Amino acid sequence: MNGAPPPLAAGIFGIPPMTSASTRIDRTHDENIPLGIGLMVLGMFMFSVNDVLGKWMVATYAVAQLMLLRSVGAVMVMTPVLGRPGHAEMLRMPRPLLQALRVVLATAESLCFYTAVVVLPLADAFTYYLAGPIYVTVLAVIFLGEKVGWRRWLAVLVGFVGVVIALQPGAGAFGWHALIAFAGSLFYAALMILTRVLRGTSPTVMAASQVWGGVLFGALAAPVDWVPLASVGDALLLALIGVIAVTAIVMVNRSLKLAPASVVVPYQYTLILWAVVFGYFVFGGIPTLPTMIGALLIVASGLFIFFRENKVTKVEPDVVTGP
Repeated sequence: MNGAPPPLAAGIFGIPPMTSASTRIDRTHDENIPLGIGLMVLGMFMFSVNDVLGKWMVATYAVAQLMLLRSVGAVMVMTPVLGRPGHAEMLRMPRPLLQALRVVLATAESLCFYTAVVVLPLADAFTYYLAGPIYVTVLAVIFLGEKVGWRRWLAVLVGFVGVVIALQPGAGAFGWHALIAFAGSLFYAALMILTRVLRGTSPTVMAASQVWGGVLFGALAAPVDWVPLASVGDALLLALIGVIAVTAIVMVNRSLKLAPASVVVPYQYTLILWAVVFGYFVFGGIPTLPTMIGALLIVASGLFIFFRENKVTKVEPDVVTGP
């Protein structure tokens, strides 16, 4: 999804974590539920626009080239916000090896998303990434020792069935790009787990480290398959992708501060609606019946896991730490 990944839509600018309940958000004096819902819906729309532009541009330019220029655009937006103190704080982040691994995972899931959407319709790629919270539940049990009851395990099973249906492993349309998107969703889930582990780090600093990770990867990989820019407009459009993603992240974070997660988080699943709309009107793609059935099962299981986790732990999900 950035390619997500955002949550993505994913990549380092992909879809935000949908079910990672780990920290309570203080909103005692500024709660505004209608505004929170509006910002979440608008943020998801912006993430979708980000990924539509990404799919459009990778039809002409190399994926690494896109990642470089969009990350440069994000840096231009974030640097005035961070300033020197923020960048200095980034150099002193706790548990640097885990921080570095997190940046690698963010870059990998972004790379997977943009590589996949070269061929896959947006709705297909979004569907695989929407399963990220389901994988998070499993990984949290394995690596964080979290307790999961039989109801959530049943929801995980339903979600996996949805993934298998969407992947269509026995169909003639099944190919490597579907597997790449699936791998990207696993990277995204691992990224969310590390975000939980490192939640003591400033979200702004986490976001900045991911952006600079994209710059570094792009600077190393883009020259290998560089496509000359057709115009200044294309360069600006590639940079705009990063700006849009940063804007979307700010909106989603603000939404989570203005309203309870149990109210606004379900609106993140409007991503699949935008994927269908943009996929049809921009790229002329119509989701297949298996994709839509799989998406329905994944969304249903993801929502159940979120509400059940929220009821059991009674804490709010982490704010978005992308791009």
